[in-house]
Amino acid sequence: MQNENETKPSGSTEYTPPAGSTTLHTHVTDDGRSLEYTAVAEWLVLRKKEEPIAEVFHVAYTVPTDEKNPRPITFVFNGGPGAASAYLHVGAVGPRRVVFDKKGDAPAPPSRLEDNPQSWLEFTDLVFVDPVGTGFSRTIKKKGGDGAEEKSAGKGEKDGENTEFFGLKRDLEALGEFMQKYLSKWHRWDSPVFVSGESYGGFRAAKLSRLLHEGYGIGLNGVVLISPALEFPLLDSSDYDVLPWIDTFPSMAAAAAFHGRSGVYDSHSPVADVAANAASFACTDMARALVSGNGMAERDLDRISKRAAKFLGIDAAVVQRAAGRVTPRVFARTLLADERRVCGLYDATITVSDPYPDRETYEGPDPTLYGIERVFTAGINTQLRRALKLETERDYHLLSLDVNRAWKIDHERHALESQIGATDDLRYGMTINRHMKVLIAHGYFDLETPFYSTERLVNHMKLSPELRSNLSTAYYGGGHMFYTWESSRAAFFARIKEFYAGSVQET
Repeated sequence: MQNENETKPSGSTEYTPPAGSTTLHTHVTDDGRSLEYTAVAEWLVLRKKEEPIAEVFHVAYTVPTDEKNPRPITFVFNGGPGAASAYLHVGAVGPRRVVFDKKGDAPAPPSRLEDNPQSWLEFTDLVFVDPVGTGFSRTIKKKGGDGAEEKSAGKGEKDGENTEFFGLKRDLEALGEFMQKYLSKWHRWDSPVFVSGESYGGFRAAKLSRLLHEGYGIGLNGVVLISPALEFPLLDSSDYDVLPWIDTFPSMAAAAAFHGRSGVYDSHSPVADVAANAASFACTDMARALVSGNGMAERDLDRISKRAAKFLGIDAAVVQRAAGRVTPRVFARTLLADERRVCGLYDATITVSDPYPDRETYEGPDPTLYGIERVFTAGINTQLRRALKLETERDYHLLSLDVNRAWKIDHERHALESQIGATDDLRYGMTINRHMKVLIAHGYFDLETPFYSTERLVNHMKLSPELRSNLSTAYYGGGHMFYTWESSRAAFFARIKEFYAGSVQET
């Protein structure tokens, strides 16, 4: 099925994207084997009504294969919205990775790249995709009658920038169109196909598990969701809901134990035990208190608040004042306030000194998002411009806040329809393609997309026993990008290698 934005290439306007690069390399796998591979960094043109509309930059790493037994191919993207694929590209999945300390701390500059023996290239070809507006991907400005670029801005645009792709539906269509064109150009329609996405990229991947099958004729062998954000309502908590507070509580409790501040566990307690018991408390006593509010007896509210405070390692007065709804930002600034330190929201084990401890609101940097931006920016530019010999004057947009701010829900819905998520699409995709395997991975200390949200959603997917066996979850030390932890990256690599083996053996 062809979507409304896609057109046939015949008779289309000629357009030449920027010149890419092709280089040859050798990869040494985790078990010491050598793989010769080709790296292609280039732009693929998307069209609308036969006119070129966008250039999607991507990097493909492929190993020569037997045509009778083609290697799997995996399309990889990050989230944001507005994030390029660099985080997974040079963080965990690609043949080279940036260097972090063992527990995910950013080392002193300058950033370094090293060979990555735990690259997925060992068992799958890789295509890292930068959605439009991220990385080197750009929209193509229209030409006027005299051949000059049109400068007039349309609805939702400024300075001639086309924001069409900065929306939920159009973004997914662009990824589907890209995958179709890539599989056709490189003759890979007979390869086992996987998608992997991180954060909002996990939302994309879950949505694509249905859309690719129904709209683009692409059957998936597997889907890997890394720290996914599956349901939008869970990311926007308020005084009048319950679930987001339950979901974040186990991760905050785990962080309190890690820092030795828990009143229930010590820093040597297994994180899985801390998280499981905190989740049990959150789903029982705490859930009753959150649902009841002032309808619960004061003595019971007091008892539950004090118990919650012990799990979180903070003063009971903070929990009572918030009526049990302690935000991750309040927790991150309160837990180690006596040391003038703030925990990261994407990995609460990583801290930074509070530059303005006397101010009511935190105005300093998040150590896990902005603290690592320089590492990934330098790493991806080094990989593309030096190792892959790509020549371009474009700036690489690692994380575009302009794209993020412009993002919209671009499908028809009633003003009162607020439930936007991807879990139903994943259920649908697993049902229509019973061979597709799914792996969802999280870090325990992620306060932005907490692991327990996925744990709870999976338990409500109502999958048949046969389909439920196709879905597995895995949790690791670390946060949103748990693969920056050396031990977690190694464990995840072993798990993902096993996942691929099990996902292609039936074909």
